[in-house]
Amino acid sequence: MSETTPQNAPREVERPLSPHLFIYRPMLTMMMSIAHRISGAALYVGTLLLAWYLIAASLNVNSFAVASGFLHSWLGMLILFGFTWALVHHFLGGVRHAFWDYGIGLDAPLREWMAQATLIGGIVLTVLIWLIYFTVG
Repeated sequence: MSETTPQNAPREVERPLSPHLFIYRPMLTMMMSIAHRISGAALYVGTLLLAWYLIAASLNVNSFAVASGFLHSWLGMLILFGFTWALVHHFLGGVRHAFWDYGIGLDAPLREWMAQATLIGGIVLTVLIWLIYFTVG
């Protein structure tokens, strides 16, 4: 006896694949969007680090010495450098998106230039901030 399906039974429908990273050709604006999201997530971690530092400073000398010692170690400085880049990059990306919200810079050449400016500006400003820190501080 063969098994049959009822007439009204839902059939499996082949649905189109959703576009994803492996379908689209990587473009600078797409990569900058991903970097913007990553930098936003990194800001959460950096904010926790900043909160730890401030709470330790308000507690007692020993707590502050531990937090300050970590932040002045090579690992702490590396994390702070990444936090600085995330902050600057995310800010510049936000400025770029604010221009886009007003319809400015949506055309192909200016859109690519703004993405390049965000990338290069984030790196240059981060290095500049740290150069000022090491020269003045």
